[in-house]
Amino acid sequence: MTAGASWSRRIRDRIIAHWLLKMLGTTAGITAFMWLYFLLLLNPQFPVTIMPLTPLDRWIGFEPWTLLPYASLWLYISLVPALLLRHEFAPYLRAVALLSIAGLGIFLLFPTAVPAPAIDWTRYPTVQFLKSVDASGNACPSLHVAFSVLTAIWLNRLLHHIGAPRALTLANAGWCLLIVYSTLATKQHVAIDAASGALLGVIIAFAQLRALPWPAARRASVLEPTPLDV
Repeated sequence: MTAGASWSRRIRDRIIAHWLLKMLGTTAGITAFMWLYFLLLLNPQFPVTIMPLTPLDRWIGFEPWTLLPYASLWLYISLVPALLLRHEFAPYLRAVALLSIAGLGIFLLFPTAVPAPAIDWTRYPTVQFLKSVDASGNACPSLHVAFSVLTAIWLNRLLHHIGAPRALTLANAGWCLLIVYSTLATKQHVAIDAASGALLGVIIAFAQLRALPWPAARRASVLEPTPLDV
């Protein structure tokens, strides 16, 4: 078996392992999160603070094309659960739960929004739809960025243990950075939101990665799923 076939087979085996449970769990988790997210967005319990602009916000202009990478978050964050084996579920679920609780808790106690830019949204119907559905509230920290960063870190570690080629790890980093940039270029967030979200994602991602059972003794079971895993 070639090296390429080896890593590609590992990815295939990981995706197949418990695929229905992972698909249903990811769908249920995203649905529950979005319900709580919009509940807080539409019903702030305290006065909403408008986030300040920075020079970076003034330098990055509105780019309509970035709506596509912005929306791609939902596909991107599904990659990690799709690749997990059974013994890796718990640390990842804790990471996602902690990030959701931290972010939504901040939105509850300290609701924020971004200042409205001087843009005629009717000229950009697809972006206008985003603005009508997801108003620029629940701004800081940007959970769009936080989940992207958490996903990038976990996916990088998974790809490393699978033995995937460097091109995939670079693509992972590029996808994450593009999503982060899109939060600013769609004017859904400002730089302070993005920086806060990135910090939150890094802290929680690494905290839970340390709990992942990947010591040397289990390396073989990570690279080659056991019958129980698949």
